[in-house]
Amino acid sequence: MDERALRDLISEVKAGRLSRRRFIHAMVGLGLTATLAVQLLASAGVARAQTGTAAFAPTRRGGGGPLRTLWWQAPTLLNPHFANGTKDQDASRIFYEPLAGFDPDGNVVPILAAEVPSTAAGTLAKDLTWVTWRLKRGVSWHDGKPFTAEDVVFNWEYVSDPATAAVTSGSYREIARIETLDSHTVKVVFKGPQPFWSDAFCGNRGMIIPKHLFGPYKGGKSREAPGNLKPVGTSAYRFVDFKPGDVVRAELNPAYHVQNRPFFDALEMKGGGDAASAARAVLQTGEYDYAWNMQVEDEILRRLEQGGKGRVNIWPTGNPEHIQCNFSDPWTEVEGERASAKTTHPLLSDPAVRQALNLLVDRAAVQEEIYGRQGQTSANFLNAPSRFYSKNTRWEFSVDKANQLLDAAGWKRGADGIRAKDGKRLKMLYQTSINAPRQKNQQIVKQAAAKTGIDLELKSVVASVFFSSDPANPDTFPHFYADLQMYNTTMTAPDPQYFMNQFCSWEIAAKANKW
Repeated sequence: MDERALRDLISEVKAGRLSRRRFIHAMVGLGLTATLAVQLLASAGVARAQTGTAAFAPTRRGGGGPLRTLWWQAPTLLNPHFANGTKDQDASRIFYEPLAGFDPDGNVVPILAAEVPSTAAGTLAKDLTWVTWRLKRGVSWHDGKPFTAEDVVFNWEYVSDPATAAVTSGSYREIARIETLDSHTVKVVFKGPQPFWSDAFCGNRGMIIPKHLFGPYKGGKSREAPGNLKPVGTSAYRFVDFKPGDVVRAELNPAYHVQNRPFFDALEMKGGGDAASAARAVLQTGEYDYAWNMQVEDEILRRLEQGGKGRVNIWPTGNPEHIQCNFSDPWTEVEGERASAKTTHPLLSDPAVRQALNLLVDRAAVQEEIYGRQGQTSANFLNAPSRFYSKNTRWEFSVDKANQLLDAAGWKRGADGIRAKDGKRLKMLYQTSINAPRQKNQQIVKQAAAKTGIDLELKSVVASVFFSSDPANPDTFPHFYADLQMYNTTMTAPDPQYFMNQFCSWEIAAKANKW
């Protein structure tokens, strides 16, 4: 489609002769993402779709009492730029805010920004090479200091410094420079056209930390900042207490910049335990108001729901439960580092071994016997948005084919039934976090692997440790001191760019970037 035809379609939407939905479907059919189609309309000044009336519209701030929540994977730090796992991102979000977030349809929604940038307003380049953010005025940090453009510029400088070793650096990689136009306006200039211009400073990876508190800790001292454990943000809740691996407590911010918000007077994010106990605490005893990530057998959840204390909310996501193969050698140390990118895995470097393992995961059994309505089988890592879901891939469970692959590749069975080749035995360590569905999943894979002469040793790590953002902890998933590991990856933005960045070489967790 040429530019003129595209302009005509947008004009049709503006005039009301073509619905937003039909326009987006047309763009998706041409190969664009739904997110980019939405942003094309926004940049052209087309009004956003009307949303339904909110079910709850508070008329005053507070009055809702305390909100008690359970994250059985307990948070370990409160700096969003070091948050490896969802539980640390969510804990940080209690106190910090991004310039904007995303609604369920992928639209950009302003938070610390005064408005959504658009070409119509002159705040978004037509060629997507720059974007201007106008910041909300009258916003203060929890210590009373004003939030300004300097804080936004500092966050880019902070995450872009390799010595800081921020896990969010990938979202800021395409920024060439940031110009401060006034105290509450910044112009972000990209290295080239950036279709996903709302990656940096938006969503979970866009939370803004204060320059006046983190400035002295940019670079090599980044892990020493007191704010990593005692946050001072701009959000609806102020810091009260944090016990890493246990609990986060927050209180209502009386100076919050959104009128009549928040509703709850206090917030507690309790960590630890397991998914089953968390489900019971909400659905059976009512001790807590909300529990996150209910990785519990569906049969148990249905039984607990019958108690009438609560309900399980289930919706499809792009978050895959998956098994990773370690391409480096976790058992060899190079320059003080295990699983170094300078090494090659002695077993998994053979494609036949990886292909055999893929044939040994009985996805149907996992879905039917463990997850039920909570999951669906897939051969893809990228499952959403639907435009990017490949229909050309298929998964298959076949012990016979796995045996044939290994036979053809020269892996011979020994007297004990375990295969070997060139003196290397097919024996591997398979790790994940502790919860019943994952341990059952491990057993399903282990039993199938044993039928092909692969010996899998199972390791289960306490969830708060496995998903810890502490680089000194050797049992975390970024260290990957195992041959295989399994967990769920969260898709935090509607555009798949960041989600797939984890397969880029510069995303490899290493000693040099503090894992």
